[in-house]
Amino acid sequence: MDMNDSGMATIKQVRKFLAASKGWKFKVTLRKDKYKWLENIIAKFKYYSCKRKAKGLLLRYMELVTGFSKAHIDRLVSRKLLNGEIKALWGKRNKFTVFYTREDLELLIETDNYHERLSGPATKEIFERQFTQFHDGRYVRLKGISVSHIYNLREKPQYKAKALTVAKTKAVQVSIGIRRLPEPNGKPGYVRVDTVHQGDFNGQKGVYHVNLVDSVLQWEIVICVEAINEDYMAEALEEALNGFPFVILSFHSDNGSEFINKLVADMLNKQLIKQTKSRSGRTNDNALVEGKNGSVIRKHMGHWYIDRRHAGEIHRFYMDYFNIYLNYHRPCGFATVTEDEKGRRKREYNTYRTPYARLKVTVTGGS
Repeated sequence: MDMNDSGMATIKQVRKFLAASKGWKFKVTLRKDKYKWLENIIAKFKYYSCKRKAKGLLLRYMELVTGFSKAHIDRLVSRKLLNGEIKALWGKRNKFTVFYTREDLELLIETDNYHERLSGPATKEIFERQFTQFHDGRYVRLKGISVSHIYNLREKPQYKAKALTVAKTKAVQVSIGIRRLPEPNGKPGYVRVDTVHQGDFNGQKGVYHVNLVDSVLQWEIVICVEAINEDYMAEALEEALNGFPFVILSFHSDNGSEFINKLVADMLNKQLIKQTKSRSGRTNDNALVEGKNGSVIRKHMGHWYIDRRHAGEIHRFYMDYFNIYLNYHRPCGFATVTEDEKGRRKREYNTYRTPYARLKVTVTGGS
């Protein structure tokens, strides 16, 4: 559509046009034609001398015909007043000085591809070593690059098009289990679990002992498996949990894959057992069962290599004899915790009972 608005010369005509043009859209293909039309409207209506309401109508008119936003129309009208003309300012835009060239970006891509995209600080160290120790002049600019700007360059399209590794390094995040310390509050059913490896010989793995200890009663179930992969562990752990004479509410382990996997998680979910795992940097989170590993399993089974073919025999020994001895005949020390006026906690081991005797006391409510 070719619109000729030369006959529109009064503000009243502009008002009628705006009222009649609701829903209309205009398209001018060339930016310079829009600028020329704006200059004509400003001159024709003597925009800068108009009253406020008239200026508002003219601005709406300019916005409708050109398709520019209201903010951009305001800028162009101000530019006409200050410079006497409206024209593009492409050559006057502020630009940052380009310090790192395309060759530097290519060198970053080459370095990342060789080293499988290391972290920013490690990559910066490589640049410095290449220039200072190996006297490679290509790194004259990159030797002083900041770590943050390395990541900026890695976001450029040219980098992503040629880099073999584009994704950022991600921390290991496994949704299985809650990372926290269990709080039994004096109630049985909060089990700690850990594995003990029975040595290697000529590249062959020995058997694995799996130790489960209740946090409150110290009721202990030990089992033996040939390997700690998912297929062995899920079935063995289910058998061990069924050996406890009370309901298991919580299952706490370290972050090993033998416990943090889908098969074990599904098995625990079916029994409505909450799964938790040790927190990072908290070495005492699983201290109870780790202490039992040394005082019970290592003491009775030793440290020497036992071939995995004996796992079945050891497991039957545990289930038929050893677990009965641990829970009905072997006394355990139970700590009495006191706290002084400064908040320091002290443990005293004056009470020694078998786990079975402790269970009876807990059930009857005795001390």
